[in-house]
Amino acid sequence: MTAAFTFPGQGSQAVGMGKALADAFPAARAVFDEVDAALGEKLTATIWDGPAETLQLTENAQPALMAVSIATLRVLEAEAGFSVGRDAAFVAGHSLGEYSALAAAGSLTVSDTARLLRTRGLAMQKAVPVGAGAMAALLGLDYEAAMEVAGEAAQGQVCQAANDNGGGQVVVSGDKAAVDRAVEIAKGKGAKRAMLLPVSAPFHCKLMQPAADAMAEALAKVTIKAPAAPLVSNVLASAITDPDEIRRRLVEQVTGTVRWRESVAYMAGQGVNRFLEIGAGKVLTGLVKRIADGAVGVAVGGPNDIAAAKDALAAAKQA
Repeated sequence: MTAAFTFPGQGSQAVGMGKALADAFPAARAVFDEVDAALGEKLTATIWDGPAETLQLTENAQPALMAVSIATLRVLEAEAGFSVGRDAAFVAGHSLGEYSALAAAGSLTVSDTARLLRTRGLAMQKAVPVGAGAMAALLGLDYEAAMEVAGEAAQGQVCQAANDNGGGQVVVSGDKAAVDRAVEIAKGKGAKRAMLLPVSAPFHCKLMQPAADAMAEALAKVTIKAPAAPLVSNVLASAITDPDEIRRRLVEQVTGTVRWRESVAYMAGQGVNRFLEIGAGKVLTGLVKRIADGAVGVAVGGPNDIAAAKDALAAAKQA
């Protein structure tokens, strides 16, 4: 198996995502209905009709993106004969996408995943007062250089690498003043661009510890099964299958770095040459080309993408 199934993270959301799939395929519609039932509200109405400001709220965006990813996968299973256990060498997701990956691989139920992501989104938002934290993208610096910038900017506060996305994209997170300093320091160290991001909280840094504690409590109450395909963990950038370790790493992920560059490189090193991004947007597909030489990324998020996904999987099998 030389294909990996990857799942997008926050920032890929858009009003209307997944609606064409749900209109065309009962398998997709059933996922949205299940998520609505699990949350006890019509999140689907927000996903399809907006407003965008409501969809972008962390507690909505996270379960919404998962719903679109799993709805897309269900269509691939029903219409193109996809099987995670048979066809995926690995599953992996960017931040919240790690939960989507686990739901895709049967490690978590869709209902549990929706509730966990609602809890995660609320806990991450509440962990730090609005305006006290910030995140910034440092473009054109490698991970080691960005780590140096973060270390220099901290000055007794929190400033750490939140996302190592690859292709010279590193995001730092922490106290607002420290992140502001990081932006200025990065410019002086040759960053092509350094800019604050329009986010509501400083994700994936030590300031998120209250959210990590909340997720430890929530995850302790759900059943986690061994995934049908190994999960490449955000915080390890290597594959795991043990349910207890998965639970532990999901807690660590809240305050830890999303090691996406290393995760993709790990999968490529294990022979993966096709990366199917399942769900909204094309962010991960764009990153694949910058990280793994010769690898092909295919974004699958609508009815018109099903044939291309089928072709990509067939090519992966022949490689």
